[in-house]
Amino acid sequence: MSRLNTKMRKIDLCLSSEGAEVILATSSDEKHPPENIIDGNPETFWTTTGMFPQEFIICFHKHIKIEKLLIQSYLVRTLRIEKTTAKEPVGFEQWIDKDLVHTEGQLQNEEVVARDGYATYLRFIILSAFDHFASVHSISVEGIAVSSLS
Repeated sequence: MSRLNTKMRKIDLCLSSEGAEVILATSSDEKHPPENIIDGNPETFWTTTGMFPQEFIICFHKHIKIEKLLIQSYLVRTLRIEKTTAKEPVGFEQWIDKDLVHTEGQLQNEEVVARDGYATYLRFIILSAFDHFASVHSISVEGIAVSSLS
């Protein structure tokens, strides 16, 4: 006899199909726009174009509780993540600082278990890279929607 799984299905809250949106990016290449970070397609990515720091802001359009983040990137050396629970993208607080390992020829897969992960917006700041350019292929956010922004 199989047991009924009563746990809610974990949803990636950081997908455009779930309402997430990249509302700011400090650089944009028409072939690799920032929207690629949240499109759910593993073949697409956003690339930086120039000096560091580079940053992008993701809006969830709702209050969420983040349990885990998965960042897929290439050539990112130092990453800072800031968060806010405001209705507008203001009042960010420093949340996570990570030094990533250089993975020659393959994607960096960085998993972060979140503490105090309540947010409406996340700001990702690439402070430095292992080369002149870096790319972010996807940001996945495992968690739950707490309430709407109304």
